[in-house]
Amino acid sequence: MIRVAIADDHDVVRRGLEQLLGTEDDIEVVGTARDGAEAVALLESATPDVFLMDLSMPGVDGIEATRRIMALSTTVHVVVLTSFVDQKRILAALDAGAAGYILKDADAAEVSAAVRAAAAGGSPLDPKAARVLLDAKRSDRAAIRLTTREQEVLRLVGQGLANKNIARRLGIAERTVKAHLTSVFQAIGVVDRTQAALWASEHLAGEDGSG
Repeated sequence: MIRVAIADDHDVVRRGLEQLLGTEDDIEVVGTARDGAEAVALLESATPDVFLMDLSMPGVDGIEATRRIMALSTTVHVVVLTSFVDQKRILAALDAGAAGYILKDADAAEVSAAVRAAAAGGSPLDPKAARVLLDAKRSDRAAIRLTTREQEVLRLVGQGLANKNIARRLGIAERTVKAHLTSVFQAIGVVDRTQAALWASEHLAGEDGSG
């Protein structure tokens, strides 16, 4: 039996979720809370396996409540259930330790499935929230503008070549290689060749048509 607690400042939502989950044979609602502070207190008295957590609540909000709950327990799984689908809130909730993020327009089966997934150690994520995170990641990559030559230098760093060998390979002066690397390090936010090589392996792999 999966023990579930619900935190939401709207009575109708809490009662609706209780009724919804109460119809499931493998899920038991062990308590409800009207705000984040009550949610944290409920953790000790009800010992839930999964916490369905609203974000916008008076006093202690859902993100802070999630952070406190995760600091107190290594076994509970927090699944955010909210109407918000903006990047800032999604990242804040996940950074606070939430295992999943689903929206209040999800149907009954999706909510129950998210509870089961979280209890099993999964990370249920609403497709809309996943799209926001994916678009944010693509936007971050697009914001980094490297010249063709900088990409060539960085790719060779990723292959483990020293500056002298990179200069010979590209037919440029070694000091030019150093200048390119200084610019590249600043652009991609790294401080040494190892970090640059890792960045290259993640972002430049296959872009030269070699596979």
